[in-house]
Amino acid sequence: MADRSLRGIRLGAQSLQSEEGVVFMERRETHYSCDTCGHVTNLMFAADAEPPQTWECRSCGADARLNVDGQAVTLEVTDEKAARTHWDMLMERRTRAELEELLEERLAFIRARRGAGEDPTREKIGA
Repeated sequence: MADRSLRGIRLGAQSLQSEEGVVFMERRETHYSCDTCGHVTNLMFAADAEPPQTWECRSCGADARLNVDGQAVTLEVTDEKAARTHWDMLMERRTRAELEELLEERLAFIRARRGAGEDPTREKIGA
């Protein structure tokens, strides 16, 4: 009976696909050195990919610089615009005084609603 029993496999532990016909991409090892703590991080990238100039150091979290031929590269300064935040876009449309006035109106509305127990802008039906 034991020789006829079905045996299961561990789910998720082993892949049922083979690696036949799979061509792996060429890779190269890239080194980053941290100026803050001196830690060297080694990463693998595709051979045709351009590695970033900086990488977050795994030890201290500072920016580690790319090493090419044992020398850290000089960082290129770009004139990219920083991403605009919601606050930046809001300040383009309104002044701080206008925002404070709107805040006071909303706070007064909320305080009135809490005190009366209902919405002061809603009219009573049947009154």
